[in-house]
Amino acid sequence: MAEYLEQKRHHISTGNPELDKKMAGGIPEGSLTLIEGQSESGKSVLTQQLAWGALRDGRRVAYYTTENTVHSLLRQMKSLNQDITDFFLLGRINVYPMRSAPTEDEARAMLRAALEHMTRMTADRDLVVFDSLSVFVTNIPEQETLSFFMQVKDLCDKNKTLLLTMHSYAFSEAMFIRIRSICDAYLRLRVGEIGTQLLKEMEVSKVRGADQNTGNVIAFDVEPGLGMRIIPMTRAKA
Repeated sequence: MAEYLEQKRHHISTGNPELDKKMAGGIPEGSLTLIEGQSESGKSVLTQQLAWGALRDGRRVAYYTTENTVHSLLRQMKSLNQDITDFFLLGRINVYPMRSAPTEDEARAMLRAALEHMTRMTADRDLVVFDSLSVFVTNIPEQETLSFFMQVKDLCDKNKTLLLTMHSYAFSEAMFIRIRSICDAYLRLRVGEIGTQLLKEMEVSKVRGADQNTGNVIAFDVEPGLGMRIIPMTRAKA
C-alpha cells in the first residue's frame, strides 16, 4: 500500500489500484498521452476515470469535450459512480464543450484557440483533457496536426499532464506512429471478441519511465454504477 501511495504522487491515478497496476502505475505527471481507439471502445470512459482519479488526489482539471455538454458529462460520470458535482461547484474541474468544426479553416482556428486557452489554463491546472481531437485533425493537413502535438508537448515541460483522445479512423497507421513518437504515453483501445464475450480491450503500448513492462492488453467492461471493471483474461476466454 505504501508503494502504491508513493506511486500516486508522481502519476495520474485512475482511482482503481488494479487498473493503475495494469497501466504501469498510471499516467506519469508532466506527460503527453494519446488514447486512440475505434468508436465505442471506451476512450471517453477512460479519460473520465483518469479525471476522477486526479480530482480525488487533490489535482485540478481542465476538461475540453466535443463528446458532451457540461450537464451530460456530469450526469455520465455520476452514472459510473464518479460524482464530480462538488468538484465542479468548487472550481476544481472546469468543463469546456467544443462544437464540431466542419471546415478546414474552422478546425484550424478552433485548435489554435484551444491551444492558447490550454496555455493559459496550465497556470492553475494539473491535468488537461481533450476528448476528442478527431473532428479537428481530420480537417487539417497532417503536418499541422504534428505541429499541434509538438506545441502541446511543450506545455508538459511545466509539469502539466495532457491527455488527448482520437478515433482510429483519423489517420493511417504511419501517421499514428509519428504521433506516438511525440507522446510520452500511448494507449490503444478496441472492441474485440474474447471467447464468447464482446469486450473492450486496452493495449498499453507506451508509458515513459514505466517500471513495469508495457504492451499489456487489458480486457474490461463498463458497468453502470461501477465504471470500468477489469475482466481477467482467463475468465474472458472461458
